[in-house]
Amino acid sequence: MSTGAAIPKTRPSGSYAPASLAQRSSLLAAVLSQGLSINTLRHVVFVYFVHSHLLRAWRHVRAYGVTPSIYRLYLTLSRAVIALMLRIPALKRKVKTELDAAQAGIEAKLVVRPPPGLRVSETNHALPQHGKDRDWVIGALQELQRLETGKGAEEDGEQVWRSGRISGAVYHGGDEMSEVITQAIGRFILTNPLHPDVFPGVRRMESEVISMVLRMYNAPPTAAGTTTSGGTESILMACKAARDWGNARRIKRPELICSRSAHAAFHKAADYFGVKLIEVEVDRVSRKIRLEQVRRAMNGNTVLLVGSAPSFGEGIIDDIPGLAALAKRAGILCHVDCCLGSFLVPFLERAGQPSEPFDFRVDGVTSISCDTHKYGFAPKGSSVIMYRSKELRRFQYYVQPDWTGGVYASPSIAGSRPGALIAGTWAALMTMGDDGYTQSCAGIVGAARQIESAIRNEIPQLMVLGKPLVSVVAFASAGKVNIYEVGDHMSKKGWHLNGLATEPPAIHIACTRLTIPVVDDFISDLKASVKEARTRAAQPGAMAQLYGLGQTSIGPGLVGEMAARYIDALTTVAD
Repeated sequence: MSTGAAIPKTRPSGSYAPASLAQRSSLLAAVLSQGLSINTLRHVVFVYFVHSHLLRAWRHVRAYGVTPSIYRLYLTLSRAVIALMLRIPALKRKVKTELDAAQAGIEAKLVVRPPPGLRVSETNHALPQHGKDRDWVIGALQELQRLETGKGAEEDGEQVWRSGRISGAVYHGGDEMSEVITQAIGRFILTNPLHPDVFPGVRRMESEVISMVLRMYNAPPTAAGTTTSGGTESILMACKAARDWGNARRIKRPELICSRSAHAAFHKAADYFGVKLIEVEVDRVSRKIRLEQVRRAMNGNTVLLVGSAPSFGEGIIDDIPGLAALAKRAGILCHVDCCLGSFLVPFLERAGQPSEPFDFRVDGVTSISCDTHKYGFAPKGSSVIMYRSKELRRFQYYVQPDWTGGVYASPSIAGSRPGALIAGTWAALMTMGDDGYTQSCAGIVGAARQIESAIRNEIPQLMVLGKPLVSVVAFASAGKVNIYEVGDHMSKKGWHLNGLATEPPAIHIACTRLTIPVVDDFISDLKASVKEARTRAAQPGAMAQLYGLGQTSIGPGLVGEMAARYIDALTTVAD
């Protein structure tokens, strides 16, 4: 008999060893426990999914109402169906052919080769082999500038914008002002505010510009601001600050509320920064943001309410006190977009014009954007974003403390910035002064009121939208004429007006100092254009075609595609 450890008996592979009753019960309990946990988790996920979607649907219906929500759903579905239909090869080819033809037309107007014999007649696709001398470059610049006359580079003529027949776009403070700004830009052409220790003069001018604008808008001593490259960046910064302010309060799905009349830059900001934008309607009579709908749209995710003073399209100052009161009651932020009002709305009362509350004197207003390059007559590319406190301003900053190049910090989107524009802005503000801006406001707003009065009293086929108080007058058809056809006839007479995709459809003029001497011409041409439009021209013009397309279900997609192609054409070089 061998010695050693006893070897346990083994069973053939795959055989089953019956367990005791206690073991089987324990195993069954464990399986059931695990099963219940998994099922419970599935139920929790399902309930959360349903609850979150129902909550979002309820908030949408509460904000927009039942009928508008159904209509929005219909538009979404119809556009989705049309998008699928456009994938059908034959239809896709047809649409592409039409879009290509339209793009060719755009490029034919924009990408124009100058006549032969000029310095600029040859297209520069690459750097010249040898650099040109100073006289050649200056001569070429003069030829390129003459192209703005619309009469060819060799012909003398007035630049198109000097005629005063352009809505907004060019905010000219006079030739003397332009000369002062040119001198300022020339002296600071190489400066960069990113290096304040190297350029202390620019740092001082920038801080003084911000301080002057804050004082204009009756900011409290705690207020602060920064300069930006324009109204869009100022709006972007206000929305970014609101998002980060909300994140600091654990709001992970921030929302902002604005009206349909608010500037498109708010949509751009929402898209850039991942903020949900809730768009509410304007009152059909006053054209102001509907406060009751704003109140219904507000919820625990709302971080920012937006008002305009005035709105870009219709020139209406929203009910800022009412909007700010809603924001303060909810403990959230309220931004006022004064980019278009800029150096007009602060001077309305002093210029003898009616006004409404809009600035930091309104309790609850937490930020304001103001464009110095509009009616402040500063060089293009300058604006100021203001906050009620330095703490709020910090939410717009970007700071990278552990970059290998050192600590990186910037107040706005740009890193390097042109100090020359800051110098030009400072020079413009110092040249105009309080009295200069008051007189400018009186003239510009007076021109707008003259146009408004003529439309209301002398052109019964048209109606003015709301009660504009600043420089913009928007007008629509009173039911007897196609307003876009009116715009087409005004274009034929040399006017460059803006078509508005509002309800009702409208066009507007934004008056500037250049508009003042041609107000009578505008009124006369508008009367004639209304008469001509009533003849129902067989072939509608560009404005009627574009906005007519935009009102269809298929329109927004194709209009968006054409807009993208237009931007493409801006950087196309002539062959």
